[in-house]
Amino acid sequence: MKKLLLTGAAGRIGSDFRRLEGHRYDLRLADLHAATLTAENANEEVFALDVADLDACQAACRGMDVVLHLAADPSPAADFYGSLLDNNIKGMYNIFRAAKDQGCRRVVWASSVQAVEGYPMDLQVRPDMPPSPKNMYGAAKLFGEATAHYFAQTEGLSSIAVRVGAYEGNRESWEGANARMLCTFVSRRDLCHLFVRSIETTDVHFALLQACSDNRFKRMDITSTREAVGYDPQDDAFALFGSGITYTDRWYGEQEHRTMEE
Repeated sequence: MKKLLLTGAAGRIGSDFRRLEGHRYDLRLADLHAATLTAENANEEVFALDVADLDACQAACRGMDVVLHLAADPSPAADFYGSLLDNNIKGMYNIFRAAKDQGCRRVVWASSVQAVEGYPMDLQVRPDMPPSPKNMYGAAKLFGEATAHYFAQTEGLSSIAVRVGAYEGNRESWEGANARMLCTFVSRRDLCHLFVRSIETTDVHFALLQACSDNRFKRMDITSTREAVGYDPQDDAFALFGSGITYTDRWYGEQEHRTMEE
């Protein structure tokens, strides 16, 4: 099995990936709060990691084949100097730097829909469109996307940035979710499936992938995500949560109006 460094292993997405897909890999579970983690079988080890510490990142990446880098402050309201600079900018760079130095084959890194949140809600965002952040969290994610491209283009490290939408595991309940949240929704199984495809697909030098489920209206276009790594999402937030929201198929070149009850 591939040796996979999973940073942010104690977080929501990291915990779900470990539970749903961890059996596929020899896992090094790295987290600032490593005391909350316990190795449950022979293919797991726990590693205490502050991603703002480059030496610690070098040690964490040593002997690994691939890094799935999820460690970050996940709040769009995070303070720049108080958190983003260390956790989302220095930490992200340190992981890419260490992965390259330690001979890892690839880094798969979690960007965010916040990188393009500034676009109007009636516009579907393609990955080739200019970025449009509305907060410093989104701006930090753009720095990460550019850094991933640099390491792929200049240093030869295969790098995949995944723009994660509104993650299912971030809410106890999706009842009452608005249209924005539903069209950016990505389920646990769809996101974990995309991470597996990002880890396993060969011959990807650099990719910027957009991650939402197969929602009837998708805030982010996932055509190139399907093509690049074989992403095959199974869930549709509008159907899952019976929203009753009226939507228009003009996004797909049609003029027919429907309601969710149909």
